[in-house]
Amino acid sequence: MSVRMLLASAWLATSAAAALAAPDEQVLGREAGYPAGANLQQAYQQPYLVGSFSAMDSIAPSCRQAPAAQPVPLPAADPETTIHYRYRNGSWTLDDYMAHQRATAVVVVKDGRIVAQRFNYGRTPQMRMLSNSMAKTVVALGILKALELGKIASLDDHAEDYVPALKGTLYGRTQLVNLLRMASGARFTEDYTPNDDRAIFVRKLRREGTLAAVQSISERAAPEGERFNYAGAQTSVLGLVLQAATGQDMCQWIGEQIWQPMGAAAEATWLLNPVDQQALAQGGFNATVYDYARLGMLLANDGVANGQQVIAREHVLAMTDPARQPPAFRPGIMLDSHGRTYFGYGYQVWIMPGSHRRFALLGIYGQAVFVDPELKLVMVHTGVGRDAAGDASGTHFGQERDALWRGVVAAYGSW
Repeated sequence: MSVRMLLASAWLATSAAAALAAPDEQVLGREAGYPAGANLQQAYQQPYLVGSFSAMDSIAPSCRQAPAAQPVPLPAADPETTIHYRYRNGSWTLDDYMAHQRATAVVVVKDGRIVAQRFNYGRTPQMRMLSNSMAKTVVALGILKALELGKIASLDDHAEDYVPALKGTLYGRTQLVNLLRMASGARFTEDYTPNDDRAIFVRKLRREGTLAAVQSISERAAPEGERFNYAGAQTSVLGLVLQAATGQDMCQWIGEQIWQPMGAAAEATWLLNPVDQQALAQGGFNATVYDYARLGMLLANDGVANGQQVIAREHVLAMTDPARQPPAFRPGIMLDSHGRTYFGYGYQVWIMPGSHRRFALLGIYGQAVFVDPELKLVMVHTGVGRDAAGDASGTHFGQERDALWRGVVAAYGSW
């Protein structure tokens, strides 16, 4: 019997909801019950990653946003869909994937029904999982809702129009649309090394506050709007703008305008910077995988949930449609920080190549929500990758995850 068949037999003998032989269980703290770190520094150490990423709001201060009074149903299909995908000259299943990569959960939703789901490392659907940079898309939705309701007059406005303390600064003089596209032109390197610009920015944010950190970015490498340069600091600016424009904190605005209207079933949280109590806009959101699926469904349905238009369809298209982005931000043309041209970028959303519109919310260490609006198909993926940057460890986490998504699409359509 092949290794793949043995793995599948072992999985079937124990549980229909969890895969066995998850990678690096001992390294990740299985014997200790996958504990959460005692503080943020410890939370990102290997023995604490699993526990911390599903309990981050117990480690750091946070604010809470309530679920909907009437959550959108998310029933499980019976039978579930068997997922096959091709990777490195092999044909694999979802169970193989869970044995290959350090995924904590994978949930696939088609037409509002869960058609496949797996959990590793003892994680459950009730746990709130850290989004990392998937939070950026949530912030963009908050900005677009503020635009829709007249709290923001135009995306051509500058950040300093809403945050006077930014007047005359680089980010203050940048248009909101260019902050949304990661196109401020600021000189900023975010490669997750110990002393990159992101690390320096975060240290200043935690010492002096979000505003001081944002004000400290002062050098342009290019005119705004011309080229993509991924930098979470730009989302921090959008967070400040959103709070100033609406007069509400992130939990209140996103909760009332997005989370509850979209039909979330569980409470969600935003981590707060202890120095100034500002929500960590660039990566501090926490929610259950099922509610991440509901968020993906909202986007797959072009802003509709529970029969209501939560976000204007035109705004969803503006943030996710490659044809609506300048050519330099489209898949196959846009250069990312690694010199690749695979993805494009919309409003805080990664746009994928292919025959029709597909896009993804992505976060370091393996967090993702993939969306195919035409097929009404969503895949939620949470993980505890060996490194923040992606493939520095040689595990090719991102590549195999992309292959899995292509397999999910192939089960219902074509790429």
